[in-house]
Amino acid sequence: MTEAIWGDTTKTPEIDWRMSAALENVPRGDGDLPEVTNLAGAVRAWVDLDPDHKAAAVLTTERAVLIDGVSSTSFTGDGIASLAERLPATPSAIGG
Repeated sequence: MTEAIWGDTTKTPEIDWRMSAALENVPRGDGDLPEVTNLAGAVRAWVDLDPDHKAAAVLTTERAVLIDGVSSTSFTGDGIASLAERLPATPSAIGG
């Protein structure tokens, strides 16, 4: 028999920053083409956007991400900002 342990890790488990993600509704050259990269790269690209493009951006992940007990594969505004707060400071901390 195993004992259930509840805590912050069950509400927000470790995020796989290497999974595929698309950042959409942001300028790419002459158009607004989605950037497909890993989740860490997409969040970093969002952080560098101006406020208007941050507000319009949509980030879609390959798999669901659980943050504060809520699972989602699509993030906008405050949702992407929440991911940015959890982003490791250095790319080497992400691994792979």
